[in-house]
Amino acid sequence: MSITYDSHGTPHAEKTRDVTVVGSVNADLAIRLDELPPAGQTVRGADAERGLGGKGANQAVAAARLGRRVSMVGAVGDDEEGRGLRERLAAEGVDVEHVAALDVPTGVAVVLVHAGESTIVLSPGANDRLDDARVRAAAETVSSARVVLLQCEVPDEALLAAAELCTGVLVLNPAPARPLPPALLTRADLLVPNAGELAVLAGEPVATDVEGLVAQARAVRPAGTTIVTRGERGSLVVTPGGHAEVAAAPADLVDATAAGDSYVAALADGLLDGLGLLEAAQWAARVAAVTVSRAGASQSLPREEEVPR
Repeated sequence: MSITYDSHGTPHAEKTRDVTVVGSVNADLAIRLDELPPAGQTVRGADAERGLGGKGANQAVAAARLGRRVSMVGAVGDDEEGRGLRERLAAEGVDVEHVAALDVPTGVAVVLVHAGESTIVLSPGANDRLDDARVRAAAETVSSARVVLLQCEVPDEALLAAAELCTGVLVLNPAPARPLPPALLTRADLLVPNAGELAVLAGEPVATDVEGLVAQARAVRPAGTTIVTRGERGSLVVTPGGHAEVAAAPADLVDATAAGDSYVAALADGLLDGLGLLEAAQWAARVAAVTVSRAGASQSLPREEEVPR
């Protein structure tokens, strides 16, 4: 896949930024557990860790730490927590002009980390108020980006507006999993689900082998390109003309919370550098491997110099 701007007949816009992320900004509350609590019971955990999170914010920070010029379109509450999150994003070099401060609570994610995997309870708060009008108010920020990243912690109307405004490469990470409008799936230049998210889009059980994943990817997007992430089993690149497996990079699993977000951001970074799909997927795998070796969400995201070449 090359970086092109007018493949969908959208008017060309001068590209003044590398990446614009349209998505969620959350306050994360993470607790590490030796065991998950059964229903109706209480278990003790380690000290709570608070930080910047949300799939949108994670992808924005990940891209910025890889050296990209990044803008964020999102919403937080007009409260102390929301102001703190905007400041954290700005400190990472992310343009927050279009992160709105609304008179509603800031989104909060409670993250339970057990054996390196995360169980997350999300209260979306302001993220649910990111609507068509607020995205269109950031039209120049979206249309001037070489790559636009979307996820599913904000309403469909925000995603559809961003897709319409995008004149660069549109990358859709359909997480958390939910059915999506066909127009959005068709418009995306690159779809990046995990196997569970792909199954939701296909309306089928989770595929456990390559042939099943390829069939689901082609059913969801017969003419599109999809990269299915598979954790320690690597990723699967599916194009209309074929498919290829990409091995995972070696990693010592500590916390997988932001692994998918770092993968998506690094994939965009690789494409912006002119890498082919397979090379970009290999780079993304190395970035994700560093991410999972550290605790936390945004705090685990590596800088380019920290990733093995």
